[in-house]
Amino acid sequence: MKLIRSSLTRRILPIAVLLPTAAFVVTAGTATAAERGGSSESHGSGKPTVVLVHGAWADASGWNEISKSLQARGYPVVATANPLRSLSGDSDYLAARLKAVKGPIVLVGHSYGGAVITNAAAGNPNVKSLVYVAGFAPDKGEDTLKLAAKFPGSRLSDDPDAPVPTSLDAVPIGSGPTDVDLYIKPDKFSDVFLSNRLDKSRARVLAASQRPVTPVAGGEPSKAAAWKTIPSWYLVATDDRTIGTENLRYMAKRAGSTTVEVDAPHAVMETAPGAVTDLILQAAHDSRPSLAKTGTTTRTVALGSASALAVAGGAALMLRARRSGSDA
Repeated sequence: MKLIRSSLTRRILPIAVLLPTAAFVVTAGTATAAERGGSSESHGSGKPTVVLVHGAWADASGWNEISKSLQARGYPVVATANPLRSLSGDSDYLAARLKAVKGPIVLVGHSYGGAVITNAAAGNPNVKSLVYVAGFAPDKGEDTLKLAAKFPGSRLSDDPDAPVPTSLDAVPIGSGPTDVDLYIKPDKFSDVFLSNRLDKSRARVLAASQRPVTPVAGGEPSKAAAWKTIPSWYLVATDDRTIGTENLRYMAKRAGSTTVEVDAPHAVMETAPGAVTDLILQAAHDSRPSLAKTGTTTRTVALGSASALAVAGGAALMLRARRSGSDA
């Protein structure tokens, strides 16, 4: 796994391999997906189409700031609806939508949307990059509910034996025992989904407009694992209380993803849209100054411009020379 560390304040924090005493670096791996892709035929922009897939308890409007930023850089964007009815059905829906997009695709999934892109991308040669934004990246046969319970950190439930996670409301939509829609309880939404990072009025609006998910969607096993054959990028929210930060790290490492860690809640698009945009640009083989490009060979790249590094290195050499002269 290739790791980047970031924060909302964009401060460079000294770490290496998640330890607080080493250098702040990006480890870049093999050739990026965009280097193997072409241009977007459907829009004629010469850039891949970015398809954004939301997860449970959200909708496509959550991508608005990211969409604006990408479109400003000339990227065609599709922020598609996710039905949130079943993993297989949602994946088939997205797979059909992707077939209508000509040219290379950067496919982005948040939360449960990550599981959907993991299935929908399988077998589609136009999908050149996968980007997981605090998202599920299941292996074949895994379901999202079990992945969220693998390591502690999720606050969806404080009772593992409860028939319905304790932070959720089950609203009947039919006569069967599983014919329910699951919502995050209004008094739990700010803590579980937002880690209490937004003001109360904004949190109430998001809680009121959340889109529900069915138990089938969370409990259905994945039929594919597209990250095994498609290069992936992963944003780990370090204050994720929905899936759990350690669960995100586990999936990112297993997938061998180029990874950035951001001090943010599960709904990272609300608090750090710039960090999300930056990682998508990396996956599209583009970059903004705050993130370094992934290269074509294995190397370590410090975040920041090359000129700044050169100046810093030169200053260090000059200081060392002066000290040597004074010692002499």
